[in-house]
Amino acid sequence: MTLTSYNGWLAASKPDQIGIKSYAIPGTDLKIRCAESVAPLIVGFCKEFNELIEPLDGGQLDDWGYCFRMVRGSTDKLSNHSSGTAIDLNATKHPLGKVGTFPAEKVPMIRALAKKYGLFWGGDYQKRADEQHFEINISPKKVSELIKALGLGETK
Repeated sequence: MTLTSYNGWLAASKPDQIGIKSYAIPGTDLKIRCAESVAPLIVGFCKEFNELIEPLDGGQLDDWGYCFRMVRGSTDKLSNHSSGTAIDLNATKHPLGKVGTFPAEKVPMIRALAKKYGLFWGGDYQKRADEQHFEINISPKKVSELIKALGLGETK
């Protein structure tokens, strides 16, 4: 049986089945686990988030990528973390359900960076804000095209 996460990407309980690897975020001591196919976008976004929005606090265990689990509160929808296409950044500063955890002047830049890298920001969820959360919001074909358009090569 083929599993897919909520955004339609291939998901698996065993990370190696879908190419999950750990990637260093330039300018930090942090590594994020995500799908190899989206790594250039995730890494690029995290690097710019660290530089332009707020430092990624690598000393705390509050930055996550791949994790095989259901969407919080769901029993039948796999989280996008299950496909390695979602990340949570500085989660202790931006807890699930809290609104306004970023300075208002940073919100347009958050949205612009998310759009640049083909992501959707959980702060724009309609039912339950999740300001720590970012997820791939485009198809695999569009991911490949965007990586090429942004001039992002392989990520190590």
